[in-house]
Amino acid sequence: MQTRSPRAVGRDREIEQLQHLLTAARGGRGGAVFLAGEPGIGKTRLAELTTSTAAEAGLLTLRGRVGTIGSTVAFRPFTEALLTLTRRGELPGTSDLGAYRQVLARLIPDWDDGTAHATDPSPVLLGEAVLRLLSLVSAGRGCLLVLEDLHGSDPETLAIVEYMLDQLAEQPIALVATLRQEPCPAYDLATQAAQSGAAALIKLQPLDRAEVAEMAAACLAVPVAAVQGQLADRLWRDSAGIPFAVEELLQDADGPTQVVNRLPTKVPAAVVRSVNHRADQLGAQARDLLVMAAVIGHRFPLSVVRRASGCDEETLLSAVRAGLAKQLVEPDEPEPDWYAFRHPLTAEALLAGLTPIERSALATRCADAIEELHPELPDEWCQLTAELAVTSGDKARAGRLFAMAGERAFQARSVASAIRLLERADELLTDEPDPTCRAEALRSLLPALSVAGRFDSRGQHAATIEALAARNLDSRRLAALHVGLAMIDQMAGHLPAALDEIAIARSLLGPAAADEDLAPVDVLATQLELARDSPDRVRTATRLAVRAAAAAERAKLPAVGAEALQMLGILARENDAGLSIEYFDRARQLADEHGMVLSRMISLMLQAGTICLATGSVVELEYARQQAVRIGALPIADEMDGILSQQAVLRAEYARAAELIENCLDATGKFRIGRMTTYFLTTKAILEAHQGHRTEMEATLAEAVGRSAYELPYCYGLARTFCALLEENRELAEADLAQALEYQANNPTTFHLVGKNGLSLLLGVLAGRSGWDHFKTVTATAAGGMRWNKQFVQLAHAVLLGRDGQAEQANAKLLEALETSSLFPMAQHLGLRLVAEPAYADGWGEPVAWLRQAEDYFHQADVPAVASACRSLLRQFGATVPQRRSGSEQVPGALRQLGITTREYEVCRLLVDRVSNKTIAARLHISPRTVEKHVASLMTKTGQPDREALSSFARSTLADGNTLAEPLE
Repeated sequence: MQTRSPRAVGRDREIEQLQHLLTAARGGRGGAVFLAGEPGIGKTRLAELTTSTAAEAGLLTLRGRVGTIGSTVAFRPFTEALLTLTRRGELPGTSDLGAYRQVLARLIPDWDDGTAHATDPSPVLLGEAVLRLLSLVSAGRGCLLVLEDLHGSDPETLAIVEYMLDQLAEQPIALVATLRQEPCPAYDLATQAAQSGAAALIKLQPLDRAEVAEMAAACLAVPVAAVQGQLADRLWRDSAGIPFAVEELLQDADGPTQVVNRLPTKVPAAVVRSVNHRADQLGAQARDLLVMAAVIGHRFPLSVVRRASGCDEETLLSAVRAGLAKQLVEPDEPEPDWYAFRHPLTAEALLAGLTPIERSALATRCADAIEELHPELPDEWCQLTAELAVTSGDKARAGRLFAMAGERAFQARSVASAIRLLERADELLTDEPDPTCRAEALRSLLPALSVAGRFDSRGQHAATIEALAARNLDSRRLAALHVGLAMIDQMAGHLPAALDEIAIARSLLGPAAADEDLAPVDVLATQLELARDSPDRVRTATRLAVRAAAAAERAKLPAVGAEALQMLGILARENDAGLSIEYFDRARQLADEHGMVLSRMISLMLQAGTICLATGSVVELEYARQQAVRIGALPIADEMDGILSQQAVLRAEYARAAELIENCLDATGKFRIGRMTTYFLTTKAILEAHQGHRTEMEATLAEAVGRSAYELPYCYGLARTFCALLEENRELAEADLAQALEYQANNPTTFHLVGKNGLSLLLGVLAGRSGWDHFKTVTATAAGGMRWNKQFVQLAHAVLLGRDGQAEQANAKLLEALETSSLFPMAQHLGLRLVAEPAYADGWGEPVAWLRQAEDYFHQADVPAVASACRSLLRQFGATVPQRRSGSEQVPGALRQLGITTREYEVCRLLVDRVSNKTIAARLHISPRTVEKHVASLMTKTGQPDREALSSFARSTLADGNTLAEPLE
C-alpha cells in the first residue's frame, strides 16, 4: 500500500514562503531559502514540492546534490545541476557567454577543451559565471536551483553559494538549499546569510501530535479520527515527530490496527526495526548485499558491491530489484551503476546491527574491491576508498589515500578542498610509525597553505617537521618540508624567515644535492633573492635561476623549469629586452610541450609585457589577453587589462583608460582580488595625476596605499611626480621622484617605469646636477631603452649636446625624441616645455615653436599651469602670445564678489600650499614684488590679518567646495 504521505503535513507556512520565492524569481527578483533540520525532518520533501510547483509555473528547474561520498569533490552539486541543461539540450551557444563559457568548463565537461583544470578561476568568478548562465537560459521565465545536502559540501561550492547570495536580488533565480541543522560551515553560512538578510533560513521543526496523526491518516488513506487515541500517541512518541520515521513505522501496514500491534518503543530503534523488518523479507543473501552497500554509504556502486561480495550479477540485480520493491533503495541518476538508499537513515538502520569488527571487515573488502576495479583510484574513488579505510580502522591506508586525493585537488586548483583533505591525511598519519607517509602529506599541504594565505598554522607545522626530524626522516624529505615553510614565509612577507628555511634546506641536501631536490629550492631562492635589498641581488638571482633551469631540465621537471625561465626573463628585462623575450619564449615552448596551459599563459603574458615596455606595442598584449579569455583564465586577463590601462594613460587615451580601470575595479572588487584592486587603484591615481587632478589623485592614492605599500614607487614616480610637473612645481616633482626611487631601492620591485632610467635623468640634467656620466650609466641598461623611458633619455641627451655647443646633433636627437614620444602625447608636449628653456639659452632647436605646440596642447587638455608657463616663456623670448584669459568669470563667485581679480586668484590658489613669494613668482612668471602686492591686496579684500590666516582661508575655501583648482585659462 502507499505509505508515503501524498502531501506535506504541517508545512503550510514554509510552503507559502517558498511559493513567494518562486513568484519573485519569475518577476526578476531572486532570492534564497535554506531548509535546515535533522535527518528525516522533510527537507527533501519540501525541495521536491518546490521543484514541482516551479515546473508547473514554467520556471527552469535544476537540481544538484552534494552526496555522501563526494563531499570534498569541488563544485559537485553545481556540476550535477548544470549537466541537466546538457541532457535537455538547453546549453546556450558558444558566443552567448563570452569569456565565462570557458570558466564554466570547470563545471560542464561538454565545454572543456582540455584546459579547464589548468586554470585557476576563483569560486566567486565561477559564481558569476553560473549566475550569467542561469540568467541566460531562464530569460523570461525564471529559474529554480535546488542544492541538496550542503552540510557535506566542499569549501569551493560554499564560496560560490556565498557569492550568489549577494547577487540574487537582481537575477530571476530562486535558490533553495537543504542542509542538516548541525555545526558545519554550510550551517554557519546559512545563519550569517539570514542575519544579513541575504537569505531566509527555515529551521524545520518536528511535527506535533495532531500533525503526526494527520500524516498517518494521509499515509493510510483513512480519516484522521481512525488514528487517534493510542495509535496517535505511540506514533508521535516513537517517531518523535520526524516525518520519515512516521512513514517508516507505517510500512507494510494494511490499517491502523496492524500498526498498533507492531509499533516499537523509540525513534532510532523504531526506524532500525522497520528497515530491518523489510530487509529480512528479502532473504538473507539480499539483506547481506544491502548491508555491504550501506557500508559504502548512502550512495553505492553495484560493481563494487558485486566484487566485494563475490556474488554473480543476477543475484545482485535480484537483490536490488527486491530493495526497490520494498522502497529501501532507488536508482541514483544519472549514473547507471549507482544506487542510493531512500534516506540516509535507511543505511544507518541496516548498519545498526553490525559489530565494529564486522563493519571493519566489510569496509576493508569494499576498499579492496575498489582498488581492484580502479587501480589508479581516479576522481571520487580515491576519497571513497579513504573513507572506507577509516571505517576499517586502517589509518595509515586512509592517510595515504587522503594525501593522494589532496594532491590531486591542489593540481586541479581546488585549493580549499585540497587543504581539507591534506589536513585530514596529516591527522590520520600522526601516529604512523613510518614518518615518510606523513612527510609526503605535509609536503603537499604546505604549498597549498601558502597559496591560500593560511599562515596561522605555520608554527604548528614547523613543530611537526621538528618531530619528524627527531624520528630520523631522511634529509631529502626534510629539506622539501623546509622549502614548504619558506613558501609560507615568502607569501606572508617574512623574508628573513624564508631565507633561513632555504638555508636549512640547502644544509640538509648538502653539496651533492640531486637535481630534482635542488631545482625547486633554487627557483624559490631566486624569488627571495630578487626581493632583497642588496646591490648584487640581480646577479645572484640570475645565477640561481640559471642553475634551477638547468637542474630542472636534467631532472625532467618541466613545471619547475618553466618557472625558472620565467624568472630569468624577468631578471633580464633590466639589461637586455631581447634576452628577456627569448627566455619567456623558451618557457612558453616548454609549457606547450608538456601541456601546461596556465604556465604557457603566464609566459605569453610576460613576453607580451616585455615587448610593450621595449617598443610600446600593445598588439602582443591584446593577443595574450584574448588567449587568456579563451581558456577562461580571467584573473590573468585582468592583469593584462591592468597593463593595457596603464599604457592607455601613458598614451593620453584617458577615456579608454578610465573605462578599463573602472571595469577592472568592479571585477576585482566583486571577485575579491585584493592585490589587483590595489594595482588598479594606483593606475587610477596615475590617470588622475596625468590630467593634473591632484585632489582626486590624493584621495585614490590614500585608498591604494592603505591596502599595500608595494605600489609606492609607482604612486610617487608615475603619479605624484607628474602631477607636480603639471602644476609647474618642479621642486615638488623632484622631491616626489626622489621618494619614488628611495622606495624602489628599499623595497625592490620589477617596476621599470618609475623614473630611475628616464625622467630622473632628464630632471637631473635640467637642474644641472647630472651630466654625461649619469647619462652613460642609464643608457647602459635595457630599461633606459624602454620606449617610455627612452623619450626622456633622448631629451636629456639633446640638452647635454646643446650645452656642449653641438647644436646640430642636439637638433637631431630632439627629432629622435619626438619620434619615440609620438605614442605619448602628454609626455611629448611636457618634454618640449621642459627643454625649451635650455634650448633657448644654449641657442639650438626651435624653442618658440615647441612652446607654441605645448601651450596649445595643455590649453586644450585643461592643464592651465603648464599652458600659462608656456605663454610666459614665449613672452620672455619676445614672441607674440595669443590671449587665452577669459576674465574674471573664472574666479569662483564667492571670491569674485570680494573683488578678487584673476591674477589675485592665481596667487590665492598657490597660497594653499603655503609657499614663499619667490616660489609663487617662479610658477606664475612674475616678480616677487608683484606677488607681495597681490598678497597684500588679498588680505585686505578677504579681511585676513596676516599671511598665515590668508593661507588658512584659501585652504578652507577649497575644502568648502569653492574650488581653487578651477582652470584659470
